[in-house]
Amino acid sequence: MPLLLPARLFWYLAAAAAAGLLLYLTAPILSPFLFSAILAYICLPLVDRAARKLPRWLAAALVLALLFAAFCVLLLILVPMVEQQFGSLMQKIPDYLEWARARLLPWLSGTLGIELDLDLEHARRAITESLGADKEMYKSLLPRLTSGGAVLIGFFTAVLLVPVVLFYFLRDWHQILTRLDNLIPRRLHPDAVSIATEIDRVLGEFLRGQISVMLIMSIYYTVALWIAGLEYALPIGILSGLLVFVPYLGALTGLMLGTLAGFNQFDSISGLLGVWAAFGIGQVIEGTVVTPLLVGDRIGLHPLAVIFALLLFGHLFGFFGVLLALPVSAALLVVLRHLRMRYLDSDLYKA
Repeated sequence: MPLLLPARLFWYLAAAAAAGLLLYLTAPILSPFLFSAILAYICLPLVDRAARKLPRWLAAALVLALLFAAFCVLLLILVPMVEQQFGSLMQKIPDYLEWARARLLPWLSGTLGIELDLDLEHARRAITESLGADKEMYKSLLPRLTSGGAVLIGFFTAVLLVPVVLFYFLRDWHQILTRLDNLIPRRLHPDAVSIATEIDRVLGEFLRGQISVMLIMSIYYTVALWIAGLEYALPIGILSGLLVFVPYLGALTGLMLGTLAGFNQFDSISGLLGVWAAFGIGQVIEGTVVTPLLVGDRIGLHPLAVIFALLLFGHLFGFFGVLLALPVSAALLVVLRHLRMRYLDSDLYKA
């Protein structure tokens, strides 16, 4: 006998499927709005405090200007550093190849019995040609930029749209919440307020804890890399700490930049051991002490669910999706928890 769903449950599932389809179709449009909403939620206490002495629009503009200034300072520090380090590394690659031919290959042959043949002259010639091919590279990029113009325009539109949307969110946040509250049917109002209150509590605890983790790990990575003797300890340490909100992204990014800078600074591989140790110890401290103490299990997601959420939101919303994955997952988990409780109390479950 076929299983028949109750009419109410059927309409709930149909509404959920329609909402999922609409979300998938409008994901590129929604991403800057969702990202701006998360930023506004984080910065709202600063705006509320400043609005006690200033007009609301001016307080929102000042906070937005501070965010923009911090972002510009970070770019001005990191972009020249990465460009300089990459250029220096390309210039030193022939020396590394010579070291590999003179020391590494004989060691591999004598210790492990591995025989490799390194054509040093061919490698040097290939690197020299690649370093002098800037004009050809720019010419080859032009068709790609032309064919991918829609993607490029979409990206810059999203980047330019975020500050505008963020300003209006900061200025009109309380009015938006009031209007949304008035749209909720009075019959559903108590449950909606209960869910919204719990989402606010979970998001607040998670975001405050995560910001604390970012600050602590930024200080740790900066000090640890300075002790390791890395010249660019400050920018690499700050960037590594700021990116810890995405699991493993901060450590991996910092490790790559630290290794790149170390190759240009140190004369041997031994100089990199301190850099690698700094990030290895940092991962242990972050995973076993700092994050459990300050963030804990605020979201309640299994590590596999966290990875799935990052991949799913990254696929739907691109770069913004990676930033949105954990906060939005926390909110969705609260909603699912309430739906589960409602289902367990329903006659459908008891039957």
